[in-house]
Amino acid sequence: MGNPGNNENSGNHEKPPLHNSHDSHPSQNSQASILPPRGDYQILLSYQKSEVVYQITYRFCQRFLKKSDRTIDQMVQAARSGKQNIVEGSKAATTSKEMEIKLTNVARASLEELLEDYRDFLRVRDLSRWDKQSRKASYARKLGTTSPLSFELFREFTESRPAEVVANIAICLIHQTNYLLDQQLKALEKAFLKDGGLRERMTRARLQERDRQRNGR
Repeated sequence: MGNPGNNENSGNHEKPPLHNSHDSHPSQNSQASILPPRGDYQILLSYQKSEVVYQITYRFCQRFLKKSDRTIDQMVQAARSGKQNIVEGSKAATTSKEMEIKLTNVARASLEELLEDYRDFLRVRDLSRWDKQSRKASYARKLGTTSPLSFELFREFTESRPAEVVANIAICLIHQTNYLLDQQLKALEKAFLKDGGLRERMTRARLQERDRQRNGR
C-alpha cells in the first residue's frame, strides 16, 4: 500500500467527490406529501467517513493509550457520537427537519472535539503533523475520497503503523467528514427555509386538500 498522510489543515481545503446526496433523504416530487421518505444514512459519504473514523479511533486508543487514560473514553465516545448523530439525524428527517439539523450539528461538534484530541496527542508527544504537500498526505487524502468508503482500506495502516501515522490519517478523515457535514447542513438549512418543517407541510397539505374538494364540487 502507498504512503498515507495529511496535515492539520489539509482537510479544510480538500473537497472530496460529492456525487452522493448530502441530504439525508431524497427530494420529494409531490407537494402534498407530509412526511418525506426516511433517510438512507448508509449512502451518505459523511456517514461512511464517520464510521471509518470511529473504527480507527477505537483501535488507535487500544494500541497507543494506557487503559487508565481517561482520554480513551473521551475519544471513543466523541467518535461514536459523530457517527450515531448522523444516523439519528437522518432518521429524524421523517418527522422533524429541525431535529435533523440539530443532530447533524451535534455530529459536527463531536468530530471537532475528536479532532482536537488527535492534535493534542501529537503535540504533547512532539510528533509531527504532515505537510499537506507531502506524498503521505496526498495519498491519504486520495484514499479518503474512495466511494463507497470502508475501514478495510485503512485496516493495514491502523493495525501496523506507528501512532504518528494513524493519528494523521484520522485527522485527514475527520477534516473530510467535517467538510461534508458543513455542506450537508447548508443543504438542510436551505431546504428548511424553503419547505419548512412538519407543521408547515401539514398546513400546506390541508389547504391543498381543501382546494381539491372545493374544485371537485
